[in-house]
Amino acid sequence: MRVLFSATPAFGHVLPLFPLARAFKARGDKVGFATGPGMAALLEQEGFALLPAGPMPEALFAEMARRTGTEPAVDPSTEGMADFFAGVRLDLGADEAIAAARDLDPDLIVHEAWDAIGPLVASALGIPLATVALGPVASQEFFGAMAVLAAPRYAQRGLVAPASVLPGRWLLDTCPPSLQFPGVRWPGEHIALRPEPHQATAPGTAAGNGRPAPASVAGPPRVLVTFGTYYTDPTVIGPLLKSLAQLDVDLAVTLGLDGKAEDYDLDSPHVEVVRFVPIAQLLDGVSAVVTHGGAGTTLGVLARGIPMVVIPQGADHSIQAERVAASGAGLALTPDLHSPAAAAQALSRVLTEPGFTEAARRISDEIAAMPSPEAVTEQLAAVVR
Repeated sequence: MRVLFSATPAFGHVLPLFPLARAFKARGDKVGFATGPGMAALLEQEGFALLPAGPMPEALFAEMARRTGTEPAVDPSTEGMADFFAGVRLDLGADEAIAAARDLDPDLIVHEAWDAIGPLVASALGIPLATVALGPVASQEFFGAMAVLAAPRYAQRGLVAPASVLPGRWLLDTCPPSLQFPGVRWPGEHIALRPEPHQATAPGTAAGNGRPAPASVAGPPRVLVTFGTYYTDPTVIGPLLKSLAQLDVDLAVTLGLDGKAEDYDLDSPHVEVVRFVPIAQLLDGVSAVVTHGGAGTTLGVLARGIPMVVIPQGADHSIQAERVAASGAGLALTPDLHSPAAAAQALSRVLTEPGFTEAARRISDEIAAMPSPEAVTEQLAAVVR
């Protein structure tokens, strides 16, 4: 079988698809990714083919700024984000993706919910489509705005736009019950899909299973601070780290793909800068995580039963932040409450009040009970055949 994955060309959108893509590859299926060229090295490591589907986010943001004067990663209005995903990205990448997909001739297309190219390619080729929800699926307003913007772009190509705002026949839902929004139900056939913290090793190996090794009782608690690959502004992260370092903790800090410690004015024996590696390699011995709230990071950390402090920076971060706080698995600092001192106070609470860890471990148990990527691939393959 040939399976085409389609994703926005950013680590936070591509990496959560890897467990499912690896499971298809392990079956002997041919797997390709329709995304930006900057993902080539990452995909090559996995043995996945790259199918060109438009430029990387920098070029997309530049075109967005040229058209509207806004950048949705910084100012995440519904209209701006919808125009980025279903306007600019379709305009600059859809036709290239359709042409590349015709060469692959896939039997199934799997896309992440924010990606508008996969559904258009599926419509053009008449291929079954599965939608992967990367986190809590909450905003019908946003996905509805995407659908409105995408419709004329389908018509320009002689295609019929999907009837649903989440267009896949299947909705592969990576969100455990405790993080779901009450009463929200989306159309389509729901299939639960267990999320995993990104790891370099294949699924099923020791590195990817279970909760991390417990924190040492001999020294200060170890805390991971990660704001992903994009939200690494030294003027934001530097003061935050200075404040957190005043606590009796050891901080492990990621600074994006190529951040340097000297850019953040770090001078503390309790702060260790770690290079960008799969997050599964960083969670052993960690008592709490301070993060921006990207969906992949949030679900990966909770899969290991670790509580967190979420400080949203843009995009969909506020959705994860709200659900983490509502579940009791951590604290969220909204923009009106965020300050380095408030973050330190929140981290102190998460480390000292056991209810946060207990809630995170309950969610970890929920995630462990969800169907594995291997089980979901077999379910989809049986229907597609």
